[in-house]
Amino acid sequence: MIAILEIILRLALWLVLAPLLPGIINKVKAWVAGRKGPPVLQLYYDLARLWQKGVVLSTLASPGFIAGPAVAWVALVGAALLLPLGPAGSALSFRGDVLLLVYLFAVARFCTAWAALETGSAFEGMGAAREVSYAVLAEAALITGILSLSVQTGSVTLAAMLSQPVGAGAVLLAAGLFAVLLAENCRVPFDDPNTHLELTMIHEVMVLDHSGPPLAAVLHGAAVKLLLFAVLLSQAVLPLNGLPPLLAAVTLGAAVLVVTVGVGLVESLLARFAFRRVPLLLTTAFLLCLFALLLAWKGGAT
Repeated sequence: MIAILEIILRLALWLVLAPLLPGIINKVKAWVAGRKGPPVLQLYYDLARLWQKGVVLSTLASPGFIAGPAVAWVALVGAALLLPLGPAGSALSFRGDVLLLVYLFAVARFCTAWAALETGSAFEGMGAAREVSYAVLAEAALITGILSLSVQTGSVTLAAMLSQPVGAGAVLLAAGLFAVLLAENCRVPFDDPNTHLELTMIHEVMVLDHSGPPLAAVLHGAAVKLLLFAVLLSQAVLPLNGLPPLLAAVTLGAAVLVVTVGVGLVESLLARFAFRRVPLLLTTAFLLCLFALLLAWKGGAT
């Protein structure tokens, strides 16, 4: 019974805190531009409004158009239950859980692209093609970064992999995972979540036809995914298991805030890259994670 209550509380924590990160990013961008900007809680208001609206469905859309966002949201929430939170550990942990985490990210992406294809629109199909093309390189960088953690700790369990210092490759791993975070969450310079230029959109073009609760699931799932990557990046280079629980929680919260503000600064100081330069940047992220893996293999493996 206590274990079930703990899972419910952890789940509520992830679901409630996730929409805060896009609000912080937008506020940072507004401050840098000298504007007041939208409220930090704007996404909460948007989700509440969308949940009360009806759903407009195209006559060409199949049931997969509705099921896709729901399955993607469930996959991301499932990934949140696997990710440990410092000394508190994770709600669900077992040997090899890191593989399930990677697969859940892939399932979420597949379902989003699947729902886009189910609209029968060539425009959304173009966005799905762009999404999966860049995901090949982003997933390679993410898996290489996870491999460096596994080699460093000699474990394939997330709780053990994120409990020990990374060592000499910490800076390389942090830079590589930060680039992956930007790419996986459709942030500048890979994508622009606020763009209105249709021909440059990647992720946004896949969700143009969604409305009401399905669109709310898409937006909330994107916020959960952003929080997942921020927590993973923070704990990958900042092991918290040696700290008291309260200090570890404060440190993790501060690290996630630093990552979120960093995303806002990057979006304020950089423009969106041209499509031909996106693979080059993702390849650089892969090489950074690869060098971190080589350092872990040669110098810090336990």
